[in-house]
Amino acid sequence: MLRRQTYLTPEGRKTLANELDHLMAVRRREVAARIHRASENGGTVDNAEYEEAKNEQAFVEGRISDLERILSDAVVQDPGDRDDGVIKFGSSVTVTTDKGEKRNYKVVGTAEAAPLEGKISMESPVGRSLMGRKVGEEVDIQTPAGVVSLKITKIK
Repeated sequence: MLRRQTYLTPEGRKTLANELDHLMAVRRREVAARIHRASENGGTVDNAEYEEAKNEQAFVEGRISDLERILSDAVVQDPGDRDDGVIKFGSSVTVTTDKGEKRNYKVVGTAEAAPLEGKISMESPVGRSLMGRKVGEEVDIQTPAGVVSLKITKIK
């Protein structure tokens, strides 16, 4: 199976690496201790606390595996201080919607995207539409809620 590269900003790589370190050094031990306590307090059969701890262990181990894969395949790109006035991976962008709302986005890779924090994937509809654009340009983006028009007002 061909593995797909994951693009990360340096800060995104650091955030994911810190999460991986925390899961491996802290959360694994905490979950193992919960499993041990639960098995001592009532065995493993029909023990809700034990089942919950085992489910948490599966989640933690799955996340560790995901993070290891992401970080091993990561291409870290630093947008640097190169200001060519074009939106690219790592750019911070201010736009105004057709309703006059001001929004700030940072264009990142899918692994570090967090839309509620303004971090949008360069592969998302908005991210794809903004890539390569300049201040003053307007883009129309098809979203599930309909077409949204954005005017680019600032790029950092």
